Amino acid sequence: MIPQGSGKEVRIVQDIFEEQLEDLVAEELAAEKAARETAEAPGDTGEGEVSEASGECPRDSDEEMDKEAPAEEEAQEEEKGFFKKKTDKKLEALKEKNDELEDRVKRQMAEFDNYRKRTEKEKAAMFEMGAKSVIEKLLPVVDNFERGLQSVSEEEREAGFAAGMHMIYKQLMEELSKIGVVPIEAIGKEFDPNFHNAVMQVESEDFEEGTVAQELLKGYMYRDTVVRHSMVAVAQ
Repeated sequence: MIPQGSGKEVRIVQDIFEEQLEDLVAEELAAEKAARETAEAPGDTGEGEVSEASGECPRDSDEEMDKEAPAEEEAQEEEKGFFKKKTDKKLEALKEKNDELEDRVKRQMAEFDNYRKRTEKEKAAMFEMGAKSVIEKLLPVVDNFERGLQSVSEEEREAGFAAGMHMIYKQLMEELSKIGVVPIEAIGKEFDPNFHNAVMQVESEDFEEGTVAQELLKGYMYRDTVVRHSMVAVAQ
C-alpha cells in the first residue's frame, strides 16, 4: 500500500519519464527522416542522355532504375527496422528505470510513514508515563486532605475554614476525574490482586471470606492503568 502523500513524488517521476520518452522519440524520428532523405536523393547518373559513342538509349536507363528501385526500398525497410529495434530497447530501458525510481519512492514513503507512526506511539507512551508520575506525587496531597477532613468534628464542619478545605478537596477531585483519575472500589468487593494490596486479614460477620472488609489506603487508576493499589484488609 502506498502511504498518503506519495502521489506527488510518483507524478514527478512520471513527468521525468515522459520528457525523456518524448526527447527519444523526436531524436529517432529526426534520424529516420534524415536517412530517408539521403536514400531518396537523386544521384548524378546522367539519366536521359544518349551517348553517341556507346549507343545507349533512355530505355536501358529506365530498366536499370526499375531494377535498382526494389533494392532501395529493401534498404529503407531495413533501416526502419533497425531504428525501431533501437527505439524499443531504449524505451524498455527507460521503463525499467522509471519502475525502479517509482519503487524507491514507494519504499521511502512507507519507511517515513512507519517512522511517523512509531514516533507518535513513543510520544503517547512518554506522555502517559509523565502524567502517571505527576499523579503519583499528587495522591499523598489528596490523602492528607482526606485525613484532615476526617479529623474535623461535626460542629466544626460548618465553620468557614473547614468548609473551605472541603471545597478545595472537592475541586481537586473533580479536576483529577476530568483527566481520567478515579478511585478504585474496594470495600465489599472480592479481593483482586490486580487492584488490591492485602496487608492483613480480619474476622468479619458482615463480609464473606475473601472479600475486602477494610480500606486502609485508597487506590487510584489513571484511565486503564493502576497508579496505586488499594491497601486493604481481607475478611477471613
